[in-house]
Amino acid sequence: MTTEGERPDVAGFSLPIARFRFVGTTLGALRLPDYEGSLLRGVFGAALRRTVCMTNLSDCKSCPLYRSCAYPEIFETPPRPTTFNQRFTEVPNPYVMEPSQRVPRVLNEGDTFEFSMVLIGFRALQQLPVIVHAWQRALRFGLGQSRIPVRLLKVYREGSSGEAVLIWDEDSKKITRYESELLTPLMMYTKDELILKIITPLRLQNDGRPLFPGDLNARTLWMAAVRRVRLLAQLHAGLAPHAEISELLKDAALIVEDRSDLRWKNWKRYSSRQGQEMVLGGVVGYWRMRGPVERIWPWLWIAQWCHLGKNATMGLGRFQLLAGPQ
Repeated sequence: MTTEGERPDVAGFSLPIARFRFVGTTLGALRLPDYEGSLLRGVFGAALRRTVCMTNLSDCKSCPLYRSCAYPEIFETPPRPTTFNQRFTEVPNPYVMEPSQRVPRVLNEGDTFEFSMVLIGFRALQQLPVIVHAWQRALRFGLGQSRIPVRLLKVYREGSSGEAVLIWDEDSKKITRYESELLTPLMMYTKDELILKIITPLRLQNDGRPLFPGDLNARTLWMAAVRRVRLLAQLHAGLAPHAEISELLKDAALIVEDRSDLRWKNWKRYSSRQGQEMVLGGVVGYWRMRGPVERIWPWLWIAQWCHLGKNATMGLGRFQLLAGPQ
């Protein structure tokens, strides 16, 4: 039993991860954008900063508490040394927003509003009480252009098979202990096929150029998964998981792929920082692979929780593995 979060095993190490589902009720008619990942990220970041900032400085990097404050730790993670053969000016943050795939996009007063948030690493998981409080403030302040408030009612910890355990509610006002031990199914692997169902636009890039369905291949996807999982593990869990890159590349070269069900999907978001609407895009649909996939399985399995590609923290690059261990 642990209260620290999900611990998927990858090639001999454990990475603490947990997914939390937030459930509230709208206090007015709420019109949502086509994809509210950007909206959720924006209101959460603002509320988290208001909740924990002690100096009110406009620039976090000049603050004497920069390396110890919960806001940059979670929302604007400072670069740290890694074992990667490069120096990073930006590093991945230890959270991912997962908006509900709800339809319609207009909610009436009293309707349920819910979304999930993945936290990665012990430091982020230890800040869960602060994060829940920040969400209360963010939702109470209101969502959308009309600032329609939402009342946060419950928070659940979600497991890999869909089970949900209530860990916080409005009445108790405290987070209860929860059991959360999750093991990657390595030893029971019996298939040589993977099917990825890509749910939200996956935008992988090469030299800043987006990769369309015809540009993608198993090697590109596999390296993106290993790189993201390794970076998150080092930065947020103090772990340095080993990946047999040369063996992965050999395996990827033998993969038979079917990308015929992948399509490009654009999405729009408003950037308050740039003061304009942004149009981005990525691939969605089904990606089938046959061949020696055993070595990549644990990395992709964890990447389901972390998401892949550009704007992963907004919930883009979300996918499910539909085939593999039985």
